[in-house]
Amino acid sequence: MANGPAPFSDIGKRAKDLLTKDYNYDYKFVLSVPGSTPMGLVATGLTKGQIFLGDVSAQYKSGRTVVDVKVDTYSNVSTKVTVNEVMPSTKAVLSFDVPDHKSGKLDVQYIHPRIAIDSSIGLNPSPVLNLAAAVGQKDILLGCEVGFDTASASFTKYTAGISFNKPDLSATLMLMDKGQTLKASYVHSVDASNNTQVVAEMTHGLSTLENSFTIGSAHAIDRYNRVKTRFSDNGKVAMLCQREWRPKSLITVSAEYDTKRTEVAPKWGLALALMP
Repeated sequence: MANGPAPFSDIGKRAKDLLTKDYNYDYKFVLSVPGSTPMGLVATGLTKGQIFLGDVSAQYKSGRTVVDVKVDTYSNVSTKVTVNEVMPSTKAVLSFDVPDHKSGKLDVQYIHPRIAIDSSIGLNPSPVLNLAAAVGQKDILLGCEVGFDTASASFTKYTAGISFNKPDLSATLMLMDKGQTLKASYVHSVDASNNTQVVAEMTHGLSTLENSFTIGSAHAIDRYNRVKTRFSDNGKVAMLCQREWRPKSLITVSAEYDTKRTEVAPKWGLALALMP
């Protein structure tokens, strides 16, 4: 597809990833088996308390078409068919779950050198329509997103945002929750090699006048080890340690402690991702 601005979903993503990505307070196992053929397999297992959840995913590529199929422990089958360049600069994605006959959705993405548009519609008698658009270039991105429920003839969401990005910093301002919440975030690289990054995020309720903030950091000790931290005004403190013990194989340990509820035991989790 043609080069163009990032999609609307990328506004604020850099800060969100630093604050949330890879944090896990359960036991998780992921095995990825890339094939020499166009077929690839991924097996995932997750233990939440006394419940075990698992799924097996397969991906098949042929020309411009990519087919993803996932089967979980409850025998639900999720399928996604992606066709690239179905028209110039346009990608179409058809997804559906079995046995949920109302889960079908068609997503169309269009990338222009100055604009990125992502639209989706549910394939059922009373679909939900979503439209997101972003304009700009590498440094500045401005976008909005709207959701409309045809069954109730009401808007499910409307969000707007703007971001400014440089290799060593990223600043974002978003109006969320149907105009009820203002969120600002800032990411800064402490050193030129981006080995250490700090992030701050603040939300302000325009109707409730309530404020909240979260700060975090990520530091690459060396090419194999990484540490992340997170502190929130609600008293929760989190830390993550990740090691790449072989190429593309990671072990991650996460922990979170609520300083305002000292009677509650800290939460912790272990994630193991293997690629032979």
